[in-house]
Formats: sequence, C-alpha cells, structure tokens
Amino acid sequence: MKNKIKQLRENFNLTQQDLAEKVDVSRQTIISLENGKYNPSILLAHKIAKSFNLSIEEIFIFEEEEF
Repeated sequence: MKNKIKQLRENFNLTQQDLAEKVDVSRQTIISLENGKYNPSILLAHKIAKSFNLSIEEIFIFEEEEF
C-alpha cells in the first residue's frame, strides 16, 4: 500500500519522531510506513489521518493485487 505520509509530514514541518509521538508509535514504525514496508492497522491509519486533518483515503492508496 502506498501512502503520502512523508510528503505530508514534510509539508507540516514534522520530523519522523514528531509524527511518531503524535500518533503514539515508534519512529521506526513511521520509517517503515513511509517506505511502504508496513501496512498500518485501521486505528493507526485513522490517527495519522486525523493528525493531518485528512481522510484515510487521502493519505493511503490501496492498490488491488491481481489474482
């Protein structure tokens, strides 16, 4: 799943640590999210979206896998 976390974080002048503290996760979690190596729980996705005053769909881009 792709996302716009890094772009948004930079636009809001937040460090990875700032965002991590805001949504109550580790900095490593933010790094993994930004690199697309970790898909957040719905609760974490909601916290991140709320911190940027956006909807989940505006931040996370779901790409369907081909079967």
